[in-house]
Amino acid sequence: MHALVIGGTGMLTDVSLWLVREGYHVSIVARNRERMERLIARAAHLEAITPLLVDYRDHDVLCSLIHQTINENRAFDLVVAWVHSDGKQAFPAIIRENSRHPGPWRLFHVLGSRAHPAEAKRELRLSSACLYRQIQLGFVIEEHSTRWLTHQEISSGVIDAIRRDAPFHLVGTLASEKKRPH
Repeated sequence: MHALVIGGTGMLTDVSLWLVREGYHVSIVARNRERMERLIARAAHLEAITPLLVDYRDHDVLCSLIHQTINENRAFDLVVAWVHSDGKQAFPAIIRENSRHPGPWRLFHVLGSRAHPAEAKRELRLSSACLYRQIQLGFVIEEHSTRWLTHQEISSGVIDAIRRDAPFHLVGTLASEKKRPH
């Protein structure tokens, strides 16, 4: 099994490590070499990680690295992608490069709290083999305040979404625009 995690050394570090423990070979797109090295040092199986050091907005380099890791490790069975709006070209590249997958594969699109899930899906050209899933990140309401999700809460929510495999999964709440943390 082969997984791709975009943003896998930041908020999704624990997702990357969990996928390794679950038996996946995990290719991780990240910009920061030091964070990648720290993540690899924490992995139980170093050989199960392929670092793809690239800014996902660098379309040509991203395509080249995705193509290379698919050739070396097979097509992706699972993709977890936390891609900001300035990197929308990353999705078509991944979908196109992974189109050789012989069967269905899952794409978990991580969305911020202000995203519009229906619009985000409409913007993508999905292949028939791609099982598209969305994970929207909200915030936490505490007794007298609100706060953003921690990295651990985000990773736990993404792992839960992968396990549940539902078309949509909310981590935290989006209860009220007025209560959104500043």
